[in-house]
Amino acid sequence: MDAAIRQIGFRIRSLIPFLPKPNLRHAVGLVLLCVLGIPIAAGLIFTLLPAFGYLPSIGGHTLSLEPWRELFSYPGFATSLRITVTTGLAATVLALILSFSFCAVVHGRMRDRGADGLLAPLLAAPHAAMAIGLAFLMAPSGWLIRLVSPWLTGYTVPPDIATVQDPWGAALVTGLLIKELPFLLIVILAALNQIPVDQQMRAGRALGYGQGIVWIKIIAPQVYAQIRLPVYVVLAYSLSVVDMALILAPSNPPPLSVVAFKWFMAPDVTRTLPAAAAATLQLFVVAGAIGIWRLGERGVAGLGLWWTTRGGRGVSGEPGLKLAAALGTIILSLGLGSLIALAVWSLAWRWPFPDILPSTWSLDIWSRQAHALVWPLGNTVVLAAVTTGVALLLAIAWLEAGDRTGRRDRAIPWHPVYIPILLPQIAFLFGTQVLTLKLQLDGSFLAVAWAHFLFVFPYVLLALADPWKALDPRYARSAAALGASPTRTLIRIKLPILLQPIAIALAIGFAVSVAQYLPTLFAGGGRVATLTTEAVAMASGGDRRVVGVFAFMQTLLPLAVYLAALVIPRIVFANRQALAGRT
Repeated sequence: MDAAIRQIGFRIRSLIPFLPKPNLRHAVGLVLLCVLGIPIAAGLIFTLLPAFGYLPSIGGHTLSLEPWRELFSYPGFATSLRITVTTGLAATVLALILSFSFCAVVHGRMRDRGADGLLAPLLAAPHAAMAIGLAFLMAPSGWLIRLVSPWLTGYTVPPDIATVQDPWGAALVTGLLIKELPFLLIVILAALNQIPVDQQMRAGRALGYGQGIVWIKIIAPQVYAQIRLPVYVVLAYSLSVVDMALILAPSNPPPLSVVAFKWFMAPDVTRTLPAAAAATLQLFVVAGAIGIWRLGERGVAGLGLWWTTRGGRGVSGEPGLKLAAALGTIILSLGLGSLIALAVWSLAWRWPFPDILPSTWSLDIWSRQAHALVWPLGNTVVLAAVTTGVALLLAIAWLEAGDRTGRRDRAIPWHPVYIPILLPQIAFLFGTQVLTLKLQLDGSFLAVAWAHFLFVFPYVLLALADPWKALDPRYARSAAALGASPTRTLIRIKLPILLQPIAIALAIGFAVSVAQYLPTLFAGGGRVATLTTEAVAMASGGDRRVVGVFAFMQTLLPLAVYLAALVIPRIVFANRQALAGRT
């Protein structure tokens, strides 16, 4: 026996030189597995088991289909499912069409650097704050009705019209468009930098094709191949949104994600099992939608190939593109108007209908709510700073490890690090809450920061991956030839060159953390208040002026960080134009 053990030991030692040595990539991968992979996997498992009746803490000791029977027997279940699918798909399709059309029309007139500043307020504003501002615009007593009353409508009192939480979900689709359109515009403009658009446009025009036709047939397919992951993220979010749906979507019955959320939050613990079934169904809906979308991509690609090869040099696409671009401009204008409405309501003391502006302005609401703002504001800032800082460090370590090992991963949709932003939050956050309970972290600041990190890290990595890969590797080779170590090259060469993309990634991560609603509630157990949780809680029936204060402050935080991310690199590299504007 001893001889056999010694022989096995000798064979293992002989293999050691051929085994892969631990490196930075392995270390970062292990950390991400612990803080990202395990919570997601545990969250899905601890949601899936209650969906089939197994939750011993409330008496569910056997697997059954009873939670699904309760879900299917819920009055209005079919309507909830229909609203979920129609609003999610409509918002995604419209956002994609409007963003491509807008870029096609304004291409050559607006560059990405200018777009950053113009779209910054819309990109930085959290979804909940934007939904509240849009409700202030579209409500029967909102700004849009006031602008045309009474001289056009004849209304001297607010009309009895369901303009918000309408049964068709139009308000929710509009709110989603306001947030998703700027996001897609930014990623499309970034993708255009990787394509020789001007040369291809000139070649197409020289062959007699209209500008719109060249864009549709040549430019758009190349761009879409690069932005597939952001499109899937938009689709997944639109199908499973909760915070915007609580404010803008129909409430009787609400979308499926809201049904699951309300059951999870219900005092009756027996609602947990059908809530888990609804959350699991939400996961299936998103997975099925992405699969169908993927099949649709292939079908559209086949039709596009047939359409391209059959010729057609006309300009028939121009009017449609201009109309879609005009609609996109209206959507962006509604977004800016929503933010202005938040600011106005936060300063309004008396604003009778149908006056266009308040008759009395005052800062009294701000002074009265100062004490109530302190604790949520502090939690929001600290959570965003901690999670974004950690996410940025790990993202840089991950990308640097890829450089050192010669593996530069593409931002493919199926990469494990992007799973959290492709899954519905409601589908695994309850299970994550169960995990924090087992670890005795439920309701703690650490648990909430951990939950925020699950979503902040993928967005930070997504924002930083393409600029990092676009960095010329000859810089690192030149530094190595001069005797610089990889770490010194990273600190002295790469990070300064990539200062602006890093700052933008930091701002995006900060905004993502500020916007988190469900992770804060589930992981915090209602004990960690943030500006987002307070604003959404007040939106359903609170004083509009108080809601405006919280929502406007919620918007100001990420906007200030985003503007700083645009300005600081230009100040630091004021005498180096290429570095100041590098993206």
